[in-house]
Amino acid sequence: MADKVILGIDPGTNIMGYGVLRIVGGKAQMETMGIIDLRKFGDGYLKLGHIFERVTGIIDSYLPDEMAIEAPFFGKNVQSMLKLGRAQGVAIAAAIHHGVPIHEYAPMKIKMALTGTGGASKEQVAGMLQRLLKIEKEEMGRFMDATDALAAAYCHFMQMGKPDSGAPHYRSWKDFAVKNKEKVKG
Repeated sequence: MADKVILGIDPGTNIMGYGVLRIVGGKAQMETMGIIDLRKFGDGYLKLGHIFERVTGIIDSYLPDEMAIEAPFFGKNVQSMLKLGRAQGVAIAAAIHHGVPIHEYAPMKIKMALTGTGGASKEQVAGMLQRLLKIEKEEMGRFMDATDALAAAYCHFMQMGKPDSGAPHYRSWKDFAVKNKEKVKG
């Protein structure tokens, strides 16, 4: 297995999590994890601009080879889903802008990969990451969004070297558009 860096993103409209894994000699090590705090922005478009700037900054700092992003789960509130989809789309656009291939994973797939059950709690996922990556308790942070993002990256690490998982991945904006004609108009 080749050495590489994987950026994980947990999309959010108030708090967006990110985590970076470095794969060396087939073993995963946490490089960093944190949050992008969007609560101070009242305007939704300013939030989207900040997401693009911060994800771009993270990409420039850690130079990931790939990005794993959690797919939004379907909720009952259509407006919330629309906002979350926009936030996810802007993070994806930042990766595409930098030529970083994207892999999308459903929340249940991520939980299953880490804990063996798709119904695991955020705390169970965080606890498993802490054990697997030997993260000190004080490094865990108070926002589960960061550990959720790191979990997306770890899920992708676990998929590497296995047959294609069927998770969509895109090499460019054109590749995304070709594979998602129903989502792209114009």
